[in-house]
Amino acid sequence: MKKIVFLISALLLSITYSFTQGCVAVRNISGFSQYLQSENGFTSSNWILNVNNRYFKSFRDFRGSEDLKTPSENESINRSYNLDLSTTHLLRNGWSISLAVPIVANSREASMEHGGPNTRRYTTHSFGLGDIRLIAGKWLLKPNENLKGNVQIGLGLKFATGDYKYQDYFHRTDSTTILAPVNPGIQLGDGGLGLISEINAYYRLNKTFSIYTDLYYLSSPREQNGVPVLGGRTPTDIQVKAGINETSVTDVYSLRAGVYLDLMDRLTISGGIRYEGVPVNDIIGGSGGTRRPGYNFSIEPGLIYRFNKISLYTYIPFIVSRSIDQSVPDQIVSELTNQYTVSPGGSGNYQLFIGVLLKL
Repeated sequence: MKKIVFLISALLLSITYSFTQGCVAVRNISGFSQYLQSENGFTSSNWILNVNNRYFKSFRDFRGSEDLKTPSENESINRSYNLDLSTTHLLRNGWSISLAVPIVANSREASMEHGGPNTRRYTTHSFGLGDIRLIAGKWLLKPNENLKGNVQIGLGLKFATGDYKYQDYFHRTDSTTILAPVNPGIQLGDGGLGLISEINAYYRLNKTFSIYTDLYYLSSPREQNGVPVLGGRTPTDIQVKAGINETSVTDVYSLRAGVYLDLMDRLTISGGIRYEGVPVNDIIGGSGGTRRPGYNFSIEPGLIYRFNKISLYTYIPFIVSRSIDQSVPDQIVSELTNQYTVSPGGSGNYQLFIGVLLKL
């Protein structure tokens, strides 16, 4: 009974903390075995349920790696919260099938897309189902409890289940509003079918230390989803020529690597790096439309506490460097104006992951 009370308290704490706290598109792009790989590599359970809470706040504007130091009254602040519910069915010989259903709550506080700079700030919101993911995975070595290490390959699909045309009201004056699609940074989905590939691996150096790595790539063949990005405003001629008014459906990638340190039977700490972002050009299909390509590079400490069939974990990637790169529309604008152009984009200082994994 005490374990159940502790579990419920941890879940409530994670949700409460996440809410109390633009853009490189840092969506919830976690692979299924991103956390606790060695536990997933061998278990007598047939099912694994993972409840993952993620929070990210974007409020700092960058062009390239330069911090533009936007005055606070003109900052565009994106807050993104994802509750990711994933279940994995373990099959024979290291095969598995995983399904993830995200519930997303986002907000964007800004003045620029309402009355303009140095005017009153307003907030737009989005809430609902995100893009569902389905992946088949295979451990290359047949799992057993004596293995020192293993590698898992995963392939799957991301479905366009999240509303990518979500609308809210934009203020032109205190009394005049217009209903239009919210900023792409807080949309619930991207409107495209995605192709997922991932590689997860771990190796035990000894009873205390082990190393891990995770590679994740989401390929999006669709180029644009037809959703305007200007908050109900009419695009200029140059914005039309550059394709700025439509939202790009982007590829997304993530790379993690680090070390686990087992302090005792139940407690593990970890330290690693995290590199994630959006490329300028997609692997498949075109790359037109508005996107904020770039990356975040983070130092990622973590903490895991285990019960018999329950594991609690938290990871806090602290962003130490980031960059906003020149997009395809920026390249077109540069050609049209004979002036090098990079649109600014947002980033933050950290992300927060808090989760519970249950072996059923």
